[in-house]
Amino acid sequence: MAVPDRIREEMKRALKEGAKEKVSILRYALSALQNKEKELGRPLEDGEAYQVLRTLIKKGREAVEKFRQGEREDLARKEEEEIEILESFLPKPLSEEELGRIIDQAIREVQAQGPRDLGKVMKVVMPQVAGRAEGQVVNALVKRKLEALSP
Repeated sequence: MAVPDRIREEMKRALKEGAKEKVSILRYALSALQNKEKELGRPLEDGEAYQVLRTLIKKGREAVEKFRQGEREDLARKEEEEIEILESFLPKPLSEEELGRIIDQAIREVQAQGPRDLGKVMKVVMPQVAGRAEGQVVNALVKRKLEALSP
């Protein structure tokens, strides 16, 4: 089932249960997904939907940090609960070992020689790990592996 459909189903359940806060965050997520669909002019693929959710989660984490700096623990906890709801729609993250295997395969596939082949490797890896690993983490691991190849 597509991500927006899963969110709609969960929203129906939350409405029946009377979970207003959960309904609110699910509507927010659905709205963000629909906006991205309008922007692209087509339905989202799961990887794209996961990226939208990750963006919402990142904004939420930034808000938690700001609330804590402002000593608003109540708002920080509320934001953390919302993040937890959004994270439940993401696939299980890859372990560093699983990610390493995918990267090694991509390096062999594109016959990468060193750090200057970073873009080629990333182009192969990112579609495979979409929604299951953050781009910064992938990038750092690819760089490390490519630097190890250099003489």
